[in-house]
Amino acid sequence: MCVCLHQTENAIAFQKKKVENNSHNMNIPYQKLHSQWPLLILWCSIIATMFQHVSTVSLPTNETVPAVIVFGDSIVDPGNNNYITTLVKCNFSPYGRDFAEGNHPTGRFSDGLVPSDIIAAKFGVKKLLPAYLDPNLELQDLLTGVSFASGGAGFDPLTAELVSVMSLSDQLDMFKAYIKKISRMVGGNRTAIIVSKSIYIVCVGSDDIANTYSQSPIRSAEYDIPSYTDLMASEALNFLQELYGLGARRIGVFGLPAIGCVPSQRTLGGSLDRACLNSSNQAAMLFNSKLLSQMDALGKMFSDSRLVYLDSYNGLLNMIQNPAKYGFEVTTKGCCGTGEIEVSILCNRYSINTCTNSSSYIFWDSYHPTQNAYNVLSSLVLDDKIKDFF
Repeated sequence: MCVCLHQTENAIAFQKKKVENNSHNMNIPYQKLHSQWPLLILWCSIIATMFQHVSTVSLPTNETVPAVIVFGDSIVDPGNNNYITTLVKCNFSPYGRDFAEGNHPTGRFSDGLVPSDIIAAKFGVKKLLPAYLDPNLELQDLLTGVSFASGGAGFDPLTAELVSVMSLSDQLDMFKAYIKKISRMVGGNRTAIIVSKSIYIVCVGSDDIANTYSQSPIRSAEYDIPSYTDLMASEALNFLQELYGLGARRIGVFGLPAIGCVPSQRTLGGSLDRACLNSSNQAAMLFNSKLLSQMDALGKMFSDSRLVYLDSYNGLLNMIQNPAKYGFEVTTKGCCGTGEIEVSILCNRYSINTCTNSSSYIFWDSYHPTQNAYNVLSSLVLDDKIKDFF
């Protein structure tokens, strides 16, 4: 019961936030929520169900994490793209079908939670990591962390520009504004502690390979894969150096997943059997090796930092190659529509043949995993690495 009452605060916060479903707005006064205990009991049940598969991990003795702060793309965007002018959105059904009590499209590119939420829960900070651009954020939301991620972004600045989303540079600018904002609210000393002791997660780069390089002639005409991954690695290095310069010390960076095995890449790769696209997987592995090398060098340069490489490539590939081991059945297509090409605006309430059992699918749409798959992948990637952040 104590756990349930503690989680009620998160339920209240969630109820107070704007959950976009086209023009639908759900705002409930705080005082009214406190007076409606039956509603809170219901929310306890909902929250318990929602997070029953999110495994928490033990932090080292005497270590605390005040906030989780995230940068990246659609994998960790909890809804920032709702508030900018871009086609890269998903604040409509069937997205969010399994979020909370169901049918709440929040702007997360999944049927439910995304890794930014799951990671915040693993570190014991909070159950939902909100979008920084959400106009309904309150002080406690900010102090415990936000996601600056924007679906469609990449290490390559051109990636975000092509689809009119927020680049990593834009996200860093928002982080600078965030620091100033919380400093005005709680003072410089507390802000410095929050900034230095928070966990930072960077998850970006898949769109560089899958879209900017593979689907656009701009970069492929100028670069081959080795030189393009050099460009990506250089941008990654610049980003991490600037993030460190702003005070971040505990930084985890996701390597690229086996991007050639996502359903859209299987479809666009052209083979009749829709096998994994080997060229994209090779590019991902090449970049990952360069990223790991850059991070090792930075770790030696910045001895007071903890730079943690998070291997999502082998984690996702293991799930795809051994689905039954993790409780999955379908690996080559997403749940939404045909599952072979639908993503973002192509995955909508009119998509026919959308599956009814998303928990048995690794992918929700043709590009993004399901909530269930994100839970499994986050554990495979992160659980054994928690100690490395401290």
